[in-house]
Amino acid sequence: MTTTTKPAAVQGVEQFIPLNKLKKSRSNARKASHGDAAIEALAASIEAKGMLQNLVVEPERNAQGKETGFYYVTAGEGRRLAQLLRAKRRQIAKDEPIRCIVDVTNDPLEVSLDENVTRTEMHPADQYEAFLRLSEERGWGAEEIAARFGLTPDTVRRRMRLAAVSPRLMQLYRDGELTLDQLSAFAISDDHERQEQVHANLGWNDDPYSIRHAMMETHVAPNDRRARFVGDEAYTAAGGVVVRDLFSDEDAGYFEDAALLDRLVAERLETVAAEVRAEGWKWVETSLDFPYDHGMRRVFPQPLPLPARIEKRLDALRTKYDALVEEYEGDEEMPDKVIDQLEQLEADIERLAERESVFDADVMAFSGVHVSLNRDGTPRIDRGFVRPEDDPRSEPTGREPRGTDDDTITSIGGAGGTDDGATPGRRIPDALVRKLTAHRTLGLRVALGQHPDVALVAMTHVLATHAFFAYASGESCLEIRSTLSGLHTHAEEIEETAAAQALKARHEAWAAQMPSDVDGLWTFVAGLDADRRMKLFAHCVALTANAVQQKWGKRSPELATADVMAEAVSLDMTAYWTPTARHYLGRVSKAHILDAVREGVSEAEAARITDLKKQPMVDAAEALLAETGWLPDLLRAPAHRDADTPEPYADAA
Repeated sequence: MTTTTKPAAVQGVEQFIPLNKLKKSRSNARKASHGDAAIEALAASIEAKGMLQNLVVEPERNAQGKETGFYYVTAGEGRRLAQLLRAKRRQIAKDEPIRCIVDVTNDPLEVSLDENVTRTEMHPADQYEAFLRLSEERGWGAEEIAARFGLTPDTVRRRMRLAAVSPRLMQLYRDGELTLDQLSAFAISDDHERQEQVHANLGWNDDPYSIRHAMMETHVAPNDRRARFVGDEAYTAAGGVVVRDLFSDEDAGYFEDAALLDRLVAERLETVAAEVRAEGWKWVETSLDFPYDHGMRRVFPQPLPLPARIEKRLDALRTKYDALVEEYEGDEEMPDKVIDQLEQLEADIERLAERESVFDADVMAFSGVHVSLNRDGTPRIDRGFVRPEDDPRSEPTGREPRGTDDDTITSIGGAGGTDDGATPGRRIPDALVRKLTAHRTLGLRVALGQHPDVALVAMTHVLATHAFFAYASGESCLEIRSTLSGLHTHAEEIEETAAAQALKARHEAWAAQMPSDVDGLWTFVAGLDADRRMKLFAHCVALTANAVQQKWGKRSPELATADVMAEAVSLDMTAYWTPTARHYLGRVSKAHILDAVREGVSEAEAARITDLKKQPMVDAAEALLAETGWLPDLLRAPAHRDADTPEPYADAA
């Protein structure tokens, strides 16, 4: 029997030891894991360049002090793990010879500690510039460099972009006068002159957001609605250049040529307009923003009549529903089965009663459409606007104005004017006409006050006339006028909020049911059942509400009424408003922001963001307040307002 004698370890001599004979040392000073990414990087480096540093090992000994043939890795545990990873991937054999230095003299713990402590880390700037040199001098791309150093190609691209920053700013980074985030913001462009110019003009506002904004102030941001509408591909296909922000999570790109982007927006809006124009409208106009001051009246689509078979089916369902309700009327409790049946009948009736609404071709012949762009970059199409010169309602009615002179002669049964001989009649003085009709008005007031149901119809008729037939005037004898104030002049983008869209949908739902002519409005209102009439009345009244505070128009009594009304309807503004950067946080002072976080979240969170610059503080506060339901004092219910908060315009003249 032949025995193999293991060679004894020799101090300080380089030896090649099989990988499967190397073990982790219990004396290793590093207790925290290297991490998968670090081992991946080491494995990639060894694969590309070989193992540049040897391992330091000590022999394993048994209880009797004899060497076992295995070795503990005193220094280089990360490299051992990287080689094991390569063996697992079958890039090398399990017993691959590994270059080691055997140390049986020094304390293993001290050797391990020395390797991790007695060294100077490379400054990140040196690494960035070295990557750029590899690319420029050896022609290696990001993928090649990434593979040789165990990094991702995107990481390499970012570091090479950082290396391309102005040498002057890079030195400031080395000296600790610029942070990595600031350097990354400058790196959005490789224009050194622009970088240095922006740096020279920063002043106190030197956060990364402000730097990036200043660097790209002549460019169009990726979240701009025009950029969203056109898109990267169409813009670059037209010859535009997109400046990529490699340090954004979305890899966002700034559009360099604003004029080109505007032209592409106009062309795409015109394409949308051409499709709408084919519907048969008299005119279609395009603009970036919807022209709220258009001064035109609007018409709405009318519901198509339901087919006879659908009407027959609806009648049958309604009859069945009424029969079930009548059968169990007076019972203390309705069976669950019957309740389910009634709910199903309601759903079926609602589904079948839905009608498609369309514009009449005759209406389209004198009406038009506005095509514009929503804030989210989607096309906005608003149909049914009538220019004054196209409005058939603006034609002369043939009515003569009534005179005010007592000697004016009025025909009995006529609307005023002179007797043209067509229908001879006895004429009376105008003074008597006014006297008689004054008595009739008095009688109408007394009688109307005794019939609240008719008064409600009359009031709803007036309000609906103003809400849905803006061109009409003098359509009611009630001297009631409603004012419908636009809110977009006070709050930009308010028309695109969820609340505005809900109001718009409700208004259009009613508009689709309105008669095509205001002359039929009384019949329509009077024909509604009590519940629907009250809903129409409430909608029309709601359109007149105005609780906007303005500096030069104090409206204390009106605003007090708004408070009472808000309390009566249990208004909860958390359903309609959240404290975002755009709608609040970006427009108030840092002190206001901290007060909001303190009230809405906690004192600790407010203290945590106190030292942040304005924009990072805004971003942090928006995230913290997102789900809290916090509201500024002006939006709170009166009972929950801070008594110490000053009036917004208390010092206004």
